[in-house]
Amino acid sequence: MYDLDSFMAEVERKNPAQPEFIQAAREVVASVIDTVNSNPLYLKNKILDRIIEPDRIITFKVEWEDDNHELQVNRGYRVQYNNALGPYKGGLRFHANVTLGTLKFLGFEQIFKNSLTTLPMGGGKGGSDFSPKGKSDQEIMRFCRAFMTELQKYIGPDTDVPAGDLGVGGREIGYLYGQYKKIRDENTGVLTGKGWGWGGSLVRPEATGFGTMYFASEMLKEHGDSFEGKRIAISGFGNVAWGAVTKASQLGAKVVTISGPDGYVLDEEGINTPEKIAYMLELRASNNDIVAPYAEKFGAKFVKGRKPWEVKVDMAFPCALQNELTGEDAEMLIKNGVKYVVETSNMGCCPEAIEAFQKARIPFAPGKAANAGGVAVSGLEMSQNAQHYNWSSEEVDQKLHGIMKNIHNACVKEGRCADGYIDYVKGANIAGFKKVADAMCQQGY
Repeated sequence: MYDLDSFMAEVERKNPAQPEFIQAAREVVASVIDTVNSNPLYLKNKILDRIIEPDRIITFKVEWEDDNHELQVNRGYRVQYNNALGPYKGGLRFHANVTLGTLKFLGFEQIFKNSLTTLPMGGGKGGSDFSPKGKSDQEIMRFCRAFMTELQKYIGPDTDVPAGDLGVGGREIGYLYGQYKKIRDENTGVLTGKGWGWGGSLVRPEATGFGTMYFASEMLKEHGDSFEGKRIAISGFGNVAWGAVTKASQLGAKVVTISGPDGYVLDEEGINTPEKIAYMLELRASNNDIVAPYAEKFGAKFVKGRKPWEVKVDMAFPCALQNELTGEDAEMLIKNGVKYVVETSNMGCCPEAIEAFQKARIPFAPGKAANAGGVAVSGLEMSQNAQHYNWSSEEVDQKLHGIMKNIHNACVKEGRCADGYIDYVKGANIAGFKKVADAMCQQGY
């Protein structure tokens, strides 16, 4: 039998100075420990001990030359966490703050997120402490080529299929794929997020944001509610936020905020016109990491150095980085009457924030369930590559909608409490865990 505190003490001992990973591990283990302790097969197969350890961690040196012909050295990673359900699947993150602990947390979360989609994908994550910010296209291309020269040794369409993540968009995926193809002399589905016309899938850029709104729509229906007339706060302004703003507007809501490292924009008229939504992509493409120009262009209010969670809204969607919404932010949202909170970034809320929402009985959806749309469409891209065929945008969107509806239903089934409140965190963790655990038991050790 497992004891939560004893088990986590050992996890902390083995993984020092990795707070994000410890946080993610504790959340999952706390949710599933009773399920494990009540299942003799899970106990016999030591599922918790095995699932907490990655299959392998690959680190490598990345040497590249900048535009001044200066040699630069970065560190590259790939965490291949668990492949019980299929090839390792998870994004590559290029950001100055990337550490092994960050990638382990993301890879661990990816196991259960991918499981929830019901597609045959294991969990993994990778990246580098390289930041594309302020770099020229040529510098980014040279870095991507050097990075892939090392990474290509460990990936393949039936082994490990990386995708994009923070700092890795269509441009970077193109450079990475070009180098893979040059070295391996093959056109395969080894990366997802590829360009339309050379193996990419329609709806992939907007999939995470769209999927979140499809999940939220099911969440609202479950509570006898709808998006119509809802006032929404969104953080971030990249691809995820752009997709979320686009779909929320289509569903009848009014998004009033986006944010960046410089502060947040409050647009009382709503970020709901094609021009405003398209401008979000211009901001992201600029690589400047600021949202203030939006306020100047459209006559909105810009609040420097603050977060959008102080704005009075019906729904909040953190779409930026992990732990961006704190306990203090949660208390402010609750005080201002927020009705639903949906994590759209990975682990976007601190544990104190989640606890506050649950204590107030406000429906809260964790990222591993709500933001699974991105990896779901990546999985659909893998299927299209395997068939050497492309589906229409309507077909992909329909499949995405169905996947997100099924994820919501799985969370409700495993997370409904005695008083009727739905603990989406527990529901997502148990539903995702069971499928992986069963596969691990059946495959032996």
